[in-house]
Amino acid sequence: MPEFKDTEGRQWNVNITVQDIKRVRELCDVDLMEAVEGKLLDRLSTDPILLVDTLFAIVQPQAEKREVSDEDFGRSMAGDAIETATVALIEGIIAFFPNPRDRQSMKKVYETTLRMMEKARDVIEHRLESGELEAVEAQLLEQLGQQSIGLPESAE
Repeated sequence: MPEFKDTEGRQWNVNITVQDIKRVRELCDVDLMEAVEGKLLDRLSTDPILLVDTLFAIVQPQAEKREVSDEDFGRSMAGDAIETATVALIEGIIAFFPNPRDRQSMKKVYETTLRMMEKARDVIEHRLESGELEAVEAQLLEQLGQQSIGLPESAE
C-alpha cells in the first residue's frame, strides 16, 4: 500500500477507493480518473497546492481520527514530504485501476512523466553549471547600461 510521511513524521496511507475518488471530486474538483490521460499526473506533480489538497481529501478519514486539520496537514507538507507524497499518490491511483492493462498504461504514463521531468532538471543543471545563464545576465545588464532611461524631472 502506498504511503508517505509528512514533516511531522506522521505516516499516511494512500489506498485509494471509490469513496476517496468521490471525496476528491467534491472537495477539490479533481477527477482522479483523468489520470489515465496523463494530464492530471502532470498537474499534480507540478502544482504542490493542488497535490496537497488532493492528498488531504484522500487521507481525510485518517486525519479526522488523528485530529489533524487541513491547515495542520498543509503545514506539514514541504520538501521531501511532497516528493514522497507525490509518488505515493500516483502509485495509489495506479493501484486503484482494476484492469491490469490500465495499470500498465498508467505506469508507462507515470514513467514517461518522470523521465521528462528529469530531463528538464538536467537541462537546468547544465545551464547553471555551464555559465550560460550568467552570460545572458551580463548581456542584459550591458544592454540596459547602454540604453538611456528617461527619468521624470524633479518637481522643484
